[in-house]
Amino acid sequence: MRSGRQPKRDLPNKQDLEAMSVFRYELRKFLRVSEEIANAAGITTLQYQLLLHVRGFEGRQWATVGELAERLQAAPNGTAALVSRCESAGLVTRKPDPDDRRQVQVHLTSKGERCLLELAAEHKAHYGSFGWVFDNTGG
Repeated sequence: MRSGRQPKRDLPNKQDLEAMSVFRYELRKFLRVSEEIANAAGITTLQYQLLLHVRGFEGRQWATVGELAERLQAAPNGTAALVSRCESAGLVTRKPDPDDRRQVQVHLTSKGERCLLELAAEHKAHYGSFGWVFDNTGG
């Protein structure tokens, strides 16, 4: 519990708590399966998430380290280290941004693309209880 003055909020009722419990349970089940899928392919879940965010960035096929850090909710220096590990594994490549030399674009390699698509297909099969994820994308 937090100390100090907090704005008064409505306390959750039983129905709210049940909904939150179901959501957290379903989320944890999905995350556990995701860990198993990624580990079976020989990569970490963070590496899979990085590949997904590089390729899934809206309107383009690449992302900057800063954008990836935001998507992963991680520190930029930790994300840069993750990009380096993915680069060493042959999954991504860095390219200077032609419009802003201070920025570096992270792109998937053909190996990274194949890995992502295989793992994403397995993940999509487990989204059954998360159907709303694909409702707006036609997936």
